[in-house]
Amino acid sequence: MKFRPLHDRVLVERIEQEGKTAGGIIIPDTAKEKPMQGKVIAAGPGARDESGKLVPLDVKTGDTILFGKWSGTEVKLDGKELIIMKESDILGVLA
Repeated sequence: MKFRPLHDRVLVERIEQEGKTAGGIIIPDTAKEKPMQGKVIAAGPGARDESGKLVPLDVKTGDTILFGKWSGTEVKLDGKELIIMKESDILGVLA
């Protein structure tokens, strides 16, 4: 299935964190928090300003981003758990 976000929305796939602490303790799935890092799968064209001019997004497909814990709407597409969020919910891009 092809999916194209509209306006200033992006489609993000979470990046799973390692299930082991620095000390070597294995964290069970039930105790893990949802990761706050993700990879941009698709991005919309951008939002329009007051004059109707298109303002492009700062993120692009393939960027690794950081977002808030409760950001976006979780959806399931092609059997994958993905998140649709506005660009304003993104905290930053990891280099």
